[in-house]
Amino acid sequence: MITGINHITFATKNLALSLSFYMDILGCELIAKWDKGAYLQAGTLWLCLSLDGDAQTSVLRSYTHIAFDIAPQDFQKLKQRCMDNYIQFWKENSSEGASLYILDPDFHKLEVHYSTLKNRLESMRESPYQNQTIVGDV
Repeated sequence: MITGINHITFATKNLALSLSFYMDILGCELIAKWDKGAYLQAGTLWLCLSLDGDAQTSVLRSYTHIAFDIAPQDFQKLKQRCMDNYIQFWKENSSEGASLYILDPDFHKLEVHYSTLKNRLESMRESPYQNQTIVGDV
């Protein structure tokens, strides 16, 4: 049985550009780098960037994305940094908690969010989704 996320790997066409985005915009820490990749750390998350000629060249239409945590006191600062650096937003937030929906240089859909699953469930109890069933609690 899985116990969590071990690491996330993003394919990139331009390693230098992706490194700049993840380090300078999102604040990840560089741990290791080589010709075709890099390891970064975001909190306890291990993030891998891998040079790949088949990396995405446009935004996928599906809602699939990765959501990263951020401390509430850092949210506005990151939002401003994204705007100052012309980072593309792919969605406006309409759910509980503050979220930024941004694209990385290779069109991976990212969300930067502060809230918890417990808060989301409380919100769902107050404003239920269509045919909603909550079967657990956190």
